[in-house]
Amino acid sequence: MIGASREALAAGRENLDSLTDNTSVDTAKLAEELSAVTALLDREVSLRRVLTDPSRSGQDKASLVTSLLAGQVSGETADLVAGLVRARWSGARDLVDAIEQLSAYAEVIAADKAGRLDDLEDELFRFGRIVGGSHELRAALTEPKASGTAKAELVTKLLGGRALAGTVRLVTSLVTNPRGRSLEQGLESYARLAADRRDRVVALVTTAVPLSDGQKQRLSGALAKLYGRAVLLNIDVDPEVVGGVRVSIGDEIIDGTVSSRLEGARQALEG
Repeated sequence: MIGASREALAAGRENLDSLTDNTSVDTAKLAEELSAVTALLDREVSLRRVLTDPSRSGQDKASLVTSLLAGQVSGETADLVAGLVRARWSGARDLVDAIEQLSAYAEVIAADKAGRLDDLEDELFRFGRIVGGSHELRAALTEPKASGTAKAELVTKLLGGRALAGTVRLVTSLVTNPRGRSLEQGLESYARLAADRRDRVVALVTTAVPLSDGQKQRLSGALAKLYGRAVLLNIDVDPEVVGGVRVSIGDEIIDGTVSSRLEGARQALEG
């Protein structure tokens, strides 16, 4: 997001943080309701255009969305969405993207308040590794012609009783309504939200063999100094790297593996 939309999203996240500081607010329910609002605005193109029309007053748009959501969602959800539509947006889709992101962030907050944020992060990462290792499973979860119900049932079969309810909801939302994202991109976006909650970055570390606790601490400390923030390590063991470590943080890759050096030598010889 850029310009006005970025500012509006930042304000929305501040409102969500303030709202969920209240222990009486059901944060998981808030996340589910925001997800439902996302689906509504995805379907109703004309409605989202009206709610982001700069020629209409913010109060007018807030009153409209409040009346539409009355009795359908909690007062907290309606107030949060009303605050979002009062703001200015660079594009109609940005509003929907923001509500979806706040829904996912509410799931992260719910896990954090329950002391289960580490579990949520780990489950999302492991699910991504499992799907990445199975072409058939990935195809079943991303097939455009498959119904959302069938995909939701598959997620429940895979994760039901084995993962947090929040993990199941996030993955289900992603596979049933990807909104132009790949499965990998969606899971990465959730990981970033969890990292933001802790004010840290996420590093995908690929090694040939598992790292010891001491190695993890040293690598995490070195990366924290480099990036100026705490770093969460997601470890992926891949024998094909031969030796060394590959670290991916966002678009940046630090590759010290033997396989990459061998590939570089091969290219040099061929060149």
